[in-house]
Amino acid sequence: MQLAAIDLAIFIAYVAMLVTIGYLVSREKAGHEKNTSDYFLAGKGLPWWAVGASLIAANISAEQIIGMSGSGYAIGLAIASYEWMAAITLILVGKYFLPVFVRKGIYTMPQFLQQRYDDRVKLVLAIFWLGVYVFVNLTSVLWLGALAINAIAGVELFVGLIFLGLFSAAYSLYGGLKAVALTDIIQVVLLVIGGLVLSYLALSLIGEQNGGGILAGFSELTRVAPEKFDMILSKDNPHYMSLPGLSVLVGGMWVVNFAYWGFNQYIIQRALAAKSIAEGQKGIAFAAYLKLLMPVIVVLPGIAAVILLPELERPDQAYPQLMNLMPVGFKGLIFAALVAAIVSSLASMTNSISTIFTMDIYARYQPGRSQTHYVRVGRTVALLSLVLGMICAQPLLGQFDQAFQYIQEFTGFFTPGITVLFLLGVFWPLATANSALVAAIGSAVLSLAMKLWWPELPFMDRVGLVFLICFSLAVIVSLWENRTRGNSRDQVHALSTGEVNFATSSVFNLAALGVTLVLIALYTTWW
Repeated sequence: MQLAAIDLAIFIAYVAMLVTIGYLVSREKAGHEKNTSDYFLAGKGLPWWAVGASLIAANISAEQIIGMSGSGYAIGLAIASYEWMAAITLILVGKYFLPVFVRKGIYTMPQFLQQRYDDRVKLVLAIFWLGVYVFVNLTSVLWLGALAINAIAGVELFVGLIFLGLFSAAYSLYGGLKAVALTDIIQVVLLVIGGLVLSYLALSLIGEQNGGGILAGFSELTRVAPEKFDMILSKDNPHYMSLPGLSVLVGGMWVVNFAYWGFNQYIIQRALAAKSIAEGQKGIAFAAYLKLLMPVIVVLPGIAAVILLPELERPDQAYPQLMNLMPVGFKGLIFAALVAAIVSSLASMTNSISTIFTMDIYARYQPGRSQTHYVRVGRTVALLSLVLGMICAQPLLGQFDQAFQYIQEFTGFFTPGITVLFLLGVFWPLATANSALVAAIGSAVLSLAMKLWWPELPFMDRVGLVFLICFSLAVIVSLWENRTRGNSRDQVHALSTGEVNFATSSVFNLAALGVTLVLIALYTTWW
């Protein structure tokens, strides 16, 4: 279905505005050349509102909007646990992990691992993250984005891939993280407005069929599809393997969330670029509240499509096909919001890919080069990663019905080990580099073995079980090594909770309390 002239005009105006603003905020003062801090960390000058908006813009993209709407269509509101539990995870990351990372003065998560463990751990994880960002995250955003553009505007998939890559590069490649973060403010405003409009219009369409408005529409939705509003799935639910009951609240979901929100480069990089620890924490709290709103934007439309579009061939078609039901004008706004989410995540991922490659790998083998040289390398790597993502998108993702579940399943092979590395690295001084390698490698090996030989185990339970095994292995190896070497606690070069000030402002503490109370109310209501 083609966009109407007014919808197309709205979209073109958005594209022109974003590219123009990206260029304007990227300009430097006369005589000043961008250095690595400017390009990769926005000069460490982001205010809290930019940090919070950029965190959400980096997170909410095609795999979230298209993928989670598809999961809402297939599974229901239970998939919102990823969003709502992320809110409390963000609060914990802001209080306990961000102060450590900022005080260490790092650019990347592998740099923290190098300082805490050794070069081997840094290199292994840097290579892993580069692979995942290019071949899982970047490709999924490009593919699902092209799929949405195809369904809404009738653009060929290949053309859509090219457009998204060029659009992302046009406003972010030159300016780096500063251009990404500051334009993300516009992206998030548009995303929230567009998503709320889509949910409102979808419920209105359902309500009109029953002689009422959006409240009547929501009531009808809960009446016709009550199973879509179960937050905790029972064992007889066909989607129990994806969201296994109470394990979602007390099991592997925590491991997944900490790995993503606390130790994921393209997410935490925004907080590392804050003006101060306090600004970073306020930004994280702001993002936590936005996460509470996200299910209304990304999950509710998918559930509404159960009534409006009951004959879909694939769940991931729910969001694009729902947009085709929207009135002229609104479709252009919602389409712009969707593309905003896609390109902001693409820009965030490519910037983080270039940061890790340049600072953790290239600079290791080419030390002492000029700051300008490293920035040029970063731009080149960002562009090459986009090209590689466009080439690999369809072969890797074309056959999956629910891309969001594919992403979670694949990254779940590695997240248990990553979470072990950072938890022990921050909170336990005796953790050693070899124990970190055992946890990292063991996570992949054990996850693959359980996937092959215990396929009936839900992947969320598998993530939790592998985490416990890797945690135990890392502790055993660390204790054995320290005993063999005769190291005492004082001789171990590591961080400990006693060396880290976890004090936070009253604003952050009140925000944390508010998020907790809202989550209790939500889960109590939809249990």
